[in-house]
Amino acid sequence: MFGSSSTTSGQQTLIRRHSLTVRLSHWLNVLAMTVLLFSGLQIFNAHPHLYWGQYGADNDPSVLSLDAVDSDGVLKGVTRIGGLALDTTGVLGVSSVDGEPTVRGFPAWITLPSYQDLATGRRWHFFFAWAFVLNGLVYLAYGILSRHFRRDLVPTRSELTPAHLGHEIADHARLRFPKGEKARHYNALQKITYLLVIFLMLPGMILTGLTMSPGFNAVAPWLLDLFGGRQSARTLHFVFATSLVAFVVVHVAMVLASGLFNNMRSMITGRYAIRTEAPLASPSEIAP
Repeated sequence: MFGSSSTTSGQQTLIRRHSLTVRLSHWLNVLAMTVLLFSGLQIFNAHPHLYWGQYGADNDPSVLSLDAVDSDGVLKGVTRIGGLALDTTGVLGVSSVDGEPTVRGFPAWITLPSYQDLATGRRWHFFFAWAFVLNGLVYLAYGILSRHFRRDLVPTRSELTPAHLGHEIADHARLRFPKGEKARHYNALQKITYLLVIFLMLPGMILTGLTMSPGFNAVAPWLLDLFGGRQSARTLHFVFATSLVAFVVVHVAMVLASGLFNNMRSMITGRYAIRTEAPLASPSEIAP
């Protein structure tokens, strides 16, 4: 979470921040998304090229490719994004396996399994993809029935004004986080970000993943038209996944910056500490 515990003087109060359903859903998502990322990169390595349209093959122009080229007897990794070519030897295209340069889209340390095995990667990916979907459906039902979305995630009209959003962006850029009573609730940037993740990025990743399945195409052929073909769906799937990784990186950075212990406690026990300002002493309480 992006909220923080204040270090100003005053009384510290533990509030109920996350329900059990939200906490369980969060940690199941952490597990599922981690396995999905690593196994997805294993699958990507089987053909480390992305295309746009229905079909894609080695001789077709790609929008992104992780290639290996022979330069005077030396393997070099080249990442191509459209017409831009970058030397990524050692990381993308060509990386070290047992001390030897090896042709691999993504390096062994970030794929599941670490060795090249498309079948095993697909099994891991599909199992945790359905676990991820079922967990998401439970969270969605809870969010609607408990009014969690409306109560906690829908920004108010005043929060959506340019002045308010500009102030929050400036505060986040300077690592200034809500304190006291303001820390009881998500701020507007959190609400907007979580809504985009829940209702745009995650459904987009799931639907593009289903579009790549020939079996599911027989059930819902309209998905191919929606995303412009199987190869376009694969490219969009990669984009959604990359965007989610970027979100997680920023999310973790904000957790660390705003108070690791307090944030972790809130996502494990549900309790979050806020520090309210100490009340001003009345004249009778002031020592002479």
